[in-house]
Amino acid sequence: MTMSSTPHSVTVLTGMYAAEAEYLAAGGPGQASFDLLAPFFAPDVVLHQADALPYGGTWRGHAGLTRFFLAMGAAWESFDMVEQEFLATGETAVVLTQVRARARATGRELSFPILQTITVKDGRITEVRPFYWDTQAIADACAEPGAAGRGGRVAAPARAVASARD
Repeated sequence: MTMSSTPHSVTVLTGMYAAEAEYLAAGGPGQASFDLLAPFFAPDVVLHQADALPYGGTWRGHAGLTRFFLAMGAAWESFDMVEQEFLATGETAVVLTQVRARARATGRELSFPILQTITVKDGRITEVRPFYWDTQAIADACAEPGAAGRGGRVAAPARAVASARD
């Protein structure tokens, strides 16, 4: 892990990623309690995901993040953050994460980067904006078999959960 930053934001982020690993090890979405992650997120946190993703849209508050993690769990059988680099100045942090994941609907494995801008205020994450290199590749990998390409249907569990976002 590479870091160059103000310690405060990086401390919050490294704590959150450690809590996320604990959350996933405890069973993740639908099994583990979001209480493991809640201390790192402001009650009115906003997560903006690209609309083209199976879990796309804007997710608000702790309840929204709980539903987001359920949607992620429906889309991905595994989602491993292989390597991360942090750059933070003041309240703004940028995290570059290399991901290795396996789609639940198709079994396809992908490796891809995610660049996130994250705002930390008063020791809590208030906003997250992830940027994916190729949202179409992710959507295709998560689509039901035979539905690849633009306009393909997202696997039903992810679509059902994602519709519950705020």
